[in-house]
Amino acid sequence: MTTQPAATPAATPAVRLVEARHRYEILVDGERAGFTAFRDRDDRRVFFHTEIDDAYAGQGLASILVREALDDVRATGKRAVPICPYVAKFLKKHEEYADLADAVTPEAIAWLDGVLKR
Repeated sequence: MTTQPAATPAATPAVRLVEARHRYEILVDGERAGFTAFRDRDDRRVFFHTEIDDAYAGQGLASILVREALDDVRATGKRAVPICPYVAKFLKKHEEYADLADAVTPEAIAWLDGVLKR
């Protein structure tokens, strides 16, 4: 009888807030697999970019990352402004976060452009 080697279980991704870099990062096996970037404006966390490295694409990591970031926003009493298209799409699909989101306004975009100097 031949025994097959046990399949290696998929690593559980971990999300961490990296305040100094204004982003949440998602780690797989201790390696950064992606991030969602933000800037804070008063009591609002303005999300403007989400990225998952190509090597980790198609694993649902962006959804895990944004869900945990929004859970943190809720826990800290802030609101979310989804300038990032991925965060906006996530919020439309997940009504349980509807109470957390503020509308993206031209003024918010202008503020972010000034902060990012773009």
